[in-house]
Amino acid sequence: MNPRMPLKHRCTAAARLALLGVVLAMPAWGVAQPQREGVDVGKSSRLSSLVPAADVEKAANQQYHQLLQQAQAKKALAGPGHPQLQRLTTISKRLIPQAVSWNDRARGWQWEVNLIGSGQINAFCMPGGKIAVFTGIIEKLQLTDDELAMVVGHEMAHALREHARERMGKSAVTQGAARVGGAVLGAIFGIDPNITDLVARGTASLLNLKFSRGDESEADLVGMELAARAGYDPRAAVTLWKKMGQAGKNAPPEWLSTHPSGGSRIAEIERNLPRVMPLYERTLARR
Repeated sequence: MNPRMPLKHRCTAAARLALLGVVLAMPAWGVAQPQREGVDVGKSSRLSSLVPAADVEKAANQQYHQLLQQAQAKKALAGPGHPQLQRLTTISKRLIPQAVSWNDRARGWQWEVNLIGSGQINAFCMPGGKIAVFTGIIEKLQLTDDELAMVVGHEMAHALREHARERMGKSAVTQGAARVGGAVLGAIFGIDPNITDLVARGTASLLNLKFSRGDESEADLVGMELAARAGYDPRAAVTLWKKMGQAGKNAPPEWLSTHPSGGSRIAEIERNLPRVMPLYERTLARR
């Protein structure tokens, strides 16, 4: 500012500069902000920040490979030539690139996909991208590729939204400390210490996911979007849950018993279909 300028003019100029700074710092009112395509499930809980992500993912990786070793010992781990594993891998490879739109750290995850021979209707994805699907959910429900993509997408969504880490954060608040390790992950995922026998017999849950109903609803919608972006028909989420309902008429399958079920779940999926169908149709048009 020119020091020779009269005081009155200098004050006016300073006021204008200050006003300009305020205007530049303010949001662009009246200007349409770009809206994210797809579903809206809000922001992740801040409680997850109480537990270091690297510690959670390291512990999950150790747990995952222990499970695989035990499954291998019982000849329950599918080899690379298994047709259902090849199918699962193909689907997962299309879903995984979509993950970064929900969690940028997923770029650095060492994703793994495995198939475990068990009659249980179950699947999971541990923090850090460690996926496993049981043959029971594929064979008993006679899943199409689109429906299997919804299953994998749902489980991936739990990891991307860091639901396990959030639960650890909540535990840290109530207990006064965040304990990360086998005991904590075991409490969240319900890992049975006698897992070797359970994998072989298929008579009990390998992983009993105990997320809240809100987490499950998020996973439904985020997983459906991941699948749609990968070119899988999101309407398969409806047929999947109808099949799950049929499978659970007498005794609910393990995967269903820990998830919200019934018409409200399908209704929520159907309400969000208009948000993801354009993503699916655009992907198809590019092929």
